[in-house]
Amino acid sequence: MSDTKDRKERRRRRRKRAMIVRAVVLGVLVVIIAVGAVGITFGVRKAQDARAEKKAEQERLIQAEEQANVERQKKIEEAQRVAISYDYDKSIELLKSIEGYDKDANIIAAIAGYEATKSTLKPVNIDNVTHIFYHSLIVDSAKGFAGSDSTAAGFSQWMTTVDEFNAVTQQMYDNGYVIVGLHDLINQTVDDDGVVHFTKATINLPEGKKPVVISMDDLSYYHSYDGRGIASKMIIGADGKPTCEYIEDDGTVSVGAYDYVPLLDKFIEENPDASYRGAKATIALTGYDGILGYRTDIAYKTQENISEGQRAWLEANPDFNWDQEREEATKVADAIKANGWTFASHTWGHIRVGSSSLEHIIEDTERWEEYVAPLIGGTDTIIFAHGEDLADWRDYTMDNPKFEYLKSKGFNIFCNVDSAQYYVQVRDSYLRMGRRNIDGYRLWQDVHNGADRLSDLFDATTILDPARPPVPEL
Repeated sequence: MSDTKDRKERRRRRRKRAMIVRAVVLGVLVVIIAVGAVGITFGVRKAQDARAEKKAEQERLIQAEEQANVERQKKIEEAQRVAISYDYDKSIELLKSIEGYDKDANIIAAIAGYEATKSTLKPVNIDNVTHIFYHSLIVDSAKGFAGSDSTAAGFSQWMTTVDEFNAVTQQMYDNGYVIVGLHDLINQTVDDDGVVHFTKATINLPEGKKPVVISMDDLSYYHSYDGRGIASKMIIGADGKPTCEYIEDDGTVSVGAYDYVPLLDKFIEENPDASYRGAKATIALTGYDGILGYRTDIAYKTQENISEGQRAWLEANPDFNWDQEREEATKVADAIKANGWTFASHTWGHIRVGSSSLEHIIEDTERWEEYVAPLIGGTDTIIFAHGEDLADWRDYTMDNPKFEYLKSKGFNIFCNVDSAQYYVQVRDSYLRMGRRNIDGYRLWQDVHNGADRLSDLFDATTILDPARPPVPEL
């Protein structure tokens, strides 16, 4: 009996141990399966992550290549643009800055082409560079030439119409003229003592191309211009570029290319080979009625010693804010400079420096420095009002106190008015240049009185506006 019970107990224990073993084995299997599943999942995820990372890297490489191609194309197009304006050195430099340029047959060919064209250029004789200038342009000749008073006579003599300006610009371009800047004519160095020295620069142009410097006087839109068919103000247009406001007969304000800045900008945009390395013209500013159509002079703030025109304007603009006016003028001046133009002093009060006393010149220059120079960022150029020079045709010297004073104020470029085809003096301490007036008087004299002062530039008979009345003698 006892043996039977023992056998049963042993069988029970064996079954129990077997169950425990099976449970352990099953647990181990579950763990193994679980671990395996986790491992498989991790492996799958790792593989997925690796594939995603590889795809992302491929996309980054594609984007980098696309961006490199965009930058490459930009440099190629920029090289083409500057080559059109005769800066072949910069074109070649741009192309050589492209990574792997020396393995690109197209770029190598372009560089060779620019080098070949550059070798055909001819150096300009700096002494034979002509300089022309204008005043603000007449939009409406019926208003500009109306009346028989001194103002009408002045407009008839000194002003040019928009149509005349456009015709001159086109014809001079057709005749091979290329606009260069005043500073393109000179190399400037500074010695150890801080003294500035000048030598003639090198300007290379294609055979048949001729350089011309252009300047513009009195871009202030004086009160005396009101109602005379001239733009009223320079502004920044919707495209961020300088343009003009013009007051219509009904008092509404139109925006457009009503003066030489936007007109010349547009012409050069359409004909980039009309400009040497992006040069435009130099704008000579007075200050007594403000600049660029903005009433920036201190008289508008203090209202002391103001003219009748200033008083009338202030009465018509009771909400005028002087500080804001100067801020807006500065923004417009910056936009004009950014587009390739430069500024010059025309004296604050449009004074005759030759016949004015040194004391008067000092007083005038101080006003220009305080109320004009900060708005345009200063300048080293003075374009004499009325064309009246500091001295005669002989070289300036420090024995001339007016020259000595203006040099001490940072002026290095001096321009008068002279009807000669060329008048250029590049000296160690200055550049001096004569300017030829392109206006009603000069056009009329060439067409009707046989003066023949403009035939090297254009045919005046095809330029003179038929709406222009007879121009009185000076």
